[in-house]
Amino acid sequence: MPITANNPDRKSWLHVDKNSDFPIQNIPFGVFLTRDDIITIGTRIGDTAIDLGALHQLGYFKDIPLTDDIFLQDTLNDFIADGRKTWRAVRNKIAEIFDAENNTLKDNLKHKEVVLFRLDEIEMQLPVQIGDYTDFYSSIEHATNVGTMFRDPDNALLPNWLHIPVGYHGRSSSIVPSGIPVHRPKGQTLPAGATEPVFGPSRLVDFELEMAFITTDANDLGEPIPVDEAEEYIFGMVLFNDWSARDMQKWEYVPLGPFLAKSFASSVSPWIVTLDALQPYKVKGPKPLKKQLPYLQQTGEKSYNINLEVAIQPEKHKETVVSRSNFKHMYWSMSQQLAHHTSNGCPVNSGDLMGSGTISGPTPDSYGSMLELSWRGEKPVKLDDGTERKFINDNDTVIMRGYCENNGTRIGFGEVSTKLLPVFEPKKK
Repeated sequence: MPITANNPDRKSWLHVDKNSDFPIQNIPFGVFLTRDDIITIGTRIGDTAIDLGALHQLGYFKDIPLTDDIFLQDTLNDFIADGRKTWRAVRNKIAEIFDAENNTLKDNLKHKEVVLFRLDEIEMQLPVQIGDYTDFYSSIEHATNVGTMFRDPDNALLPNWLHIPVGYHGRSSSIVPSGIPVHRPKGQTLPAGATEPVFGPSRLVDFELEMAFITTDANDLGEPIPVDEAEEYIFGMVLFNDWSARDMQKWEYVPLGPFLAKSFASSVSPWIVTLDALQPYKVKGPKPLKKQLPYLQQTGEKSYNINLEVAIQPEKHKETVVSRSNFKHMYWSMSQQLAHHTSNGCPVNSGDLMGSGTISGPTPDSYGSMLELSWRGEKPVKLDDGTERKFINDNDTVIMRGYCENNGTRIGFGEVSTKLLPVFEPKKK
């Protein structure tokens, strides 16, 4: 089935600003609470949210075999489980309905009143029920920087790094949508010069600039996914801030890797941009530095040219952009990550989330964490309000944005914005 929704010449009868992340060529999917306190699955064009549940009930998807309640749910899991053929048909139909040349809904005021919402009339929710979450470590620049800081610079990459997409199993229960604040965590750390650990607030809370992909039901137990088929099982992508407590992480990560330093919170952007919408922005990605094993060898363009930025906004002050990077720097692609993840027969389910790992570029202004930007705190980052940051302060808000752009068409992800609150204190009775 062709992807007619991606037609760059298509215009919508809904208003779309020139630099909007959400033109009619995007058509992302999300879940929101309406002004009537009803949770529904929807999409967005410009600054208008569209209730797909209402649209379906009114008969606009009658030509597509969908269950009656497919959009009347509080997660996208069942819709995602229907597979690429359904996703593509629905996106194509939405593009047709909101095409400037189509007056069917445009001229039906009664239908528009129940289908269309201003953004200030809705409240975005976590788009999927995340059963499992895996975080990878796939930026060679980030891995090299971290290895240089904490090990011998001549041996910054561990022996396995150029052979496998390194990853670990994360905590799905603490993943929250944009706009939900998180608390500074407590945990064990080993202060400089000390021989015994202490328990208390992390002093080195950091962001990690990542993207994540959402999978559909992909394989049975024992069945690997071939690398060149992996994208068939990827629904779409979100921005992902994988919060990290660096001092806790340094003490606890040997021998089994990240634990409490990573599980206290991760934040996602609420609109899932489909892989179909991103097809015009595919690029090859970095050339392997070592020959990869056959099951990881891929053909064609498997990366995406997605511009990324991170800003820090102190309380009551304007934001300062501290990093500009790009997803195309990722050494290991999503296809390789998913192929490796399932190479041992591990099954993947609808709504599973796979984090890319910190995305750092080749220059200091493109690093994807404060650990790198401030180089372990040795080079504080100056903000526009005159203050400096080695890591993230209480009441700072971290904002991540991402978009693709070529030939006058821009496809974006919106933003993931999260405020870091002080350590949680129980209310006094």
